[in-house]
Amino acid sequence: MKVSRTIIPLALALCFGTSLAHAQAGLSVYFGVGTAVADSSNKAIDTFETGNPLTTPRLGGTFGKAGLDYMFSPHFGVGAETDFRFSQGSYAGLTYRPTFYDFNLVYKPIASVRKRVIPEFQGGLGAANMSFFLPNTSCNQFTGCSSNNTFLDSSNHFQVHTSAGVRFYATSHLFIRPQVDVRYIHDNFQFGTNWVPEYGAAVGWTFGER
Repeated sequence: MKVSRTIIPLALALCFGTSLAHAQAGLSVYFGVGTAVADSSNKAIDTFETGNPLTTPRLGGTFGKAGLDYMFSPHFGVGAETDFRFSQGSYAGLTYRPTFYDFNLVYKPIASVRKRVIPEFQGGLGAANMSFFLPNTSCNQFTGCSSNNTFLDSSNHFQVHTSAGVRFYATSHLFIRPQVDVRYIHDNFQFGTNWVPEYGAAVGWTFGER
């Protein structure tokens, strides 16, 4: 699954949400960066049947985040987001790219519009996708060498998501939100644990009057 295919549905939702900005107070969009981590399963896989098995890696790397939420009351709202690894990582001779999707309920314990520091909690359900690719390099005397990755297959897992963060409003609309996400990914056998924490920060914009 390419990143472009991953974020197109959310990008369309963001554009639609932006067109409603003046009609719907409490709509926010945000983009961020962080990292998700999980231990290795420590499995040795002979991917190419060469007699030299390769050990599976830890989950890591730099992840991007894109999402939106809408507060239908001062304290409660709904939201959706996707998190994806920017580049493919190495996995026992192949490369991989994880992507997380989740749909959440949003709770903000502080409702005052004059507050510039607002805690935020989210919880919901979603899916985790793990896509695998085969790296190839080909060379000839006319065009030189070129590299490409061929998509092989993907694995999808149900996940439960929760997060805690704090919005720091630089203006009445622009905010920065450091946050911690925790995911429980069912049967996350590609790695050594079903629990996947993520640490990062996002920059966002709240439309209308908050």
